[in-house]
Amino acid sequence: MDLGATLILQTLGAVATIAIFSIGLAVIFGMMRVINFAHDEFIMLGGYTTVMATRQGVNVWVAMLVLAPLVVGLIGAVAERLIVRRFYGQIVTTMLATWGISLTLIGLVTVIFGNTVSGISPPLGSLAVGKYAIGNYELLLVAVAAALFAAGWLVLRHTSLGLIARGTMQDREMSAALGIDHSRVYATTFAVGAAVTGLTGALIAPIVGVVPTIGAMYIAKAFITVISGGVAILAGTLGSSVLLGGVNTMISFVFTPVLGEVALLATAVVLLRLLPQGITGRFFRKAL
Repeated sequence: MDLGATLILQTLGAVATIAIFSIGLAVIFGMMRVINFAHDEFIMLGGYTTVMATRQGVNVWVAMLVLAPLVVGLIGAVAERLIVRRFYGQIVTTMLATWGISLTLIGLVTVIFGNTVSGISPPLGSLAVGKYAIGNYELLLVAVAAALFAAGWLVLRHTSLGLIARGTMQDREMSAALGIDHSRVYATTFAVGAAVTGLTGALIAPIVGVVPTIGAMYIAKAFITVISGGVAILAGTLGSSVLLGGVNTMISFVFTPVLGEVALLATAVVLLRLLPQGITGRFFRKAL
């Protein structure tokens, strides 16, 4: 019984982790069709912002939940204004442009901080489940993931900003005819996606530490999750996170973490083979 409860909690934590580091990419790729190769560097910047801020005496929660999203969101807004917006509609060129941003950020951070791991201690303690234990911080990630998806749903479904964003992404010409400045919508969307990704980096910093190339650990998994989810930004990302995170955790528990990663990739390949348009291409078609 204790082992089962612990495994369930670990599965929830794994699902939440995948969902958190995929949602920022889902916002940018899902709504703008921009393949953002700088996604992993935005994760890295969020982690470094948290580490540096806490070393200067800033409260760890303020650093993670406020400073990291704000700093990375501003960096994303600048990158969009100076580089990315020039290549909308040019998929290959946009990939190359964001890859260039990625390499530049890695180089700058490596020069400034060096190629060593920095980190902070995980806040909170651990929860005893019989003779087993699980970190309370992992459970916090579950709550944060739920809050992010709930907030995203509320904004997209029940605010004029969300309506404008969805309308612009679905038909830019029609929205322009209605007087909507699509360039401003794109800029806002990119900045929000970057800010959410910065929050992701801040949240994982206490778990794995931060290094200039930390994003490489997550970028492939994030793309797999978003693509497997299909066209619906929130429902698709959440659905694929549940599936892939569950498979990863179970196989890792029964065998090894390496086989868990292999099983995750194999599941995504089979899923896309059976459902080329992703989970929400076949199910939940009207979901966000």
